[in-house]
Amino acid sequence: MSHSPLTPGIVPGRLDAETYSENFSDLHPPLDRHEARVAADRCYFCHDAPCVTACPTSIDIPLFIRQIATGTPEAAARTIFTQNILGGMCARVCPTETLCEEACVRETAEGKPVKIGELQRYATDTLMATGDHPFERDDPTGKTIAVVGAGPAGLACAHRLAMYGHKVSVYDARPKPGGLNEYGIASYKSTGGFAAAEVDWLLQIGGITIETGKALGNGLSLPDLKAKHDAVFLGIGLASVNALGLGDEDMTGVLPAVDFIAKLRQTSDLASLPIGRDVVVIGGGMTAIDAAVQAKLLGALNVTLFYRRGRDRMNASVFEQDLAASHGVRIITNATPKAIHGNGAVREIEFDYTDDALTPTGETLRLTADQVFSAIGQTLQGEDLPALDGGKISVDETGRTSVSGVWAGGDCASGGDDLTVTAVAEGRDAAEDIHATLMGAVG
Repeated sequence: MSHSPLTPGIVPGRLDAETYSENFSDLHPPLDRHEARVAADRCYFCHDAPCVTACPTSIDIPLFIRQIATGTPEAAARTIFTQNILGGMCARVCPTETLCEEACVRETAEGKPVKIGELQRYATDTLMATGDHPFERDDPTGKTIAVVGAGPAGLACAHRLAMYGHKVSVYDARPKPGGLNEYGIASYKSTGGFAAAEVDWLLQIGGITIETGKALGNGLSLPDLKAKHDAVFLGIGLASVNALGLGDEDMTGVLPAVDFIAKLRQTSDLASLPIGRDVVVIGGGMTAIDAAVQAKLLGALNVTLFYRRGRDRMNASVFEQDLAASHGVRIITNATPKAIHGNGAVREIEFDYTDDALTPTGETLRLTADQVFSAIGQTLQGEDLPALDGGKISVDETGRTSVSGVWAGGDCASGGDDLTVTAVAEGRDAAEDIHATLMGAVG
């Protein structure tokens, strides 16, 4: 197979079609009706259930599981969607092992929690398969709201506002709506075009229009949006990628992990994606794990993930770390990138070993690499933004910013934590405050 001399070893089609299909199938195959009833029967239906407290969207988990147990999964789905309109995607990508399932009484007593995430997927998939939308739009209020960013926060905000009868215009910089759900998560967590299908389903509420290819500073300005609408919600995420700061980052083979994942998510032919023989991923969060595992699933021979601190400090959960290890990803901790070596294309990358204070110990490691994916965080990008706090838009508990009539939520806002479920909660809660404000219930 031929390839450019500047990209030695980076080639597409390392695996056969059957292996690609198997590698990128559902991480957790969906439960069937019998499996769901059996799983639901394990729930104690606790009063003041700790799993509800652990859920950022406060879904009534014992109620929806009881509804599954009694053979009414559609009712269970409505219970879920009332709190989390993106409950289908959250059932697939939410780190339940560190949220609701970690708090489950069964986990505490037996080390084996109720399968809350899989039961949530069973319920939401059952209802969505009918094609019905569980909510109706109220009579039009005559109010219009601009939502900038069609990710989880923006979509949750838009749906709740539309349900109340407001007219919502959603703008997004990407060609397709969905945000991280569409572009930023591992393909094996969301198969079969589910992210796009979920957006189409959500839009059935009516009253929402989406315009793509527009962002603050690119076709949009906050003053103009304020002048044309009764309120504005910013759910713009974190569009800029932190640089490694090593120089030579423009070498062939060195790119942000989010770009790699986005390209993978949008391809219809996995065999067309070039992947290296020796891949290095730098970072300790979910994006780093997703990039490392998918590189391995695409056929990379050696995949090594480096993190500057110890494993206990990684943002990725223990489940995700173990998932990477089970796929043959080597994880090296307490190592910081020092230099990239190559001549036009990366050939090696060098690391300093560090102590817990990130001070170099004097030991170094130099590793062969033909691809390097960096996942060391992202930063806010946009013009005319409200006041910032720690590099994010400063908001109060309702999502209000320093600018009157402007709310924000999700990763771009202070308190956001790179979780779909948290973004949904913040978008939903901001919508409630926007609605109350526009209708005169609060000042």
